[in-house]
Amino acid sequence: MVKFVEKIGRKTIVLIKETGIVFLMLWKVVRYLGVLWQNRHLVFTQMLEIGVKSLPLVIFVGIFAGAVASVQTAYQLEGYISFNYLGAATSIAIFIELGPVLTALVAAGRVSASIAAEIGTMKVTEQLDALQALAIDPIRYLAMPRILSGFIMIPVLTIFADFVGILGAYVVAYLSLGLAPEIFFGSVKEFFTIMNVMSGLIKAFVFGGVTAIIGCHVGFHTEGGAEGVGKATIRAFVLSSALILLNDYLLSVLLF
Repeated sequence: MVKFVEKIGRKTIVLIKETGIVFLMLWKVVRYLGVLWQNRHLVFTQMLEIGVKSLPLVIFVGIFAGAVASVQTAYQLEGYISFNYLGAATSIAIFIELGPVLTALVAAGRVSASIAAEIGTMKVTEQLDALQALAIDPIRYLAMPRILSGFIMIPVLTIFADFVGILGAYVVAYLSLGLAPEIFFGSVKEFFTIMNVMSGLIKAFVFGGVTAIIGCHVGFHTEGGAEGVGKATIRAFVLSSALILLNDYLLSVLLF
């Protein structure tokens, strides 16, 4: 029992220490926003990597997420409520939950793991030491563009996911139930609120930052050569996914 308590205590201390390191890194990133214009090419490059190159996968996931939401909602409504409200029910679920969360999880798998692998490789091959020897702060050169791009591009990707998700939901509703477009989209319009969309985008903004921050943090603390890079990649994905779901719950409580 004593050993178990000691182990929990050590894990708690490590968690507090890592949390402090993450916030210190984030504070340095905020300070470097003053020189953002000089480093704009780095930010645009990362926006391309994080946003544009993730778009095909996000669209693919969004379409089938909307399709599944339509099928499941129709099953729940059958015999209780008219299918005329199918569009409203699926669109609200997509705006608030499915769009931002699934987009963020895709980003955790593609973006966070990629960032951790890239920076981790630079760490174990001593490229970060070379940058410091040239008086280039790795936080400014590597972390700041990636974190800022994560905050910007994940909400943009979420907008695309919302759009194609609703489109996928309509296609399933039309093919399976013969629901006319004016009925489906009419109910979407009737129950549409800006709050639903904004709450999803607020979630996506937080998720994007979490994804990039965890990727950078894990990458900067990679050790152990090629094997360490592999472990760092897995760790970045697992931590990002867990924090996305945790923040999803916390933001849902705060927003609603």
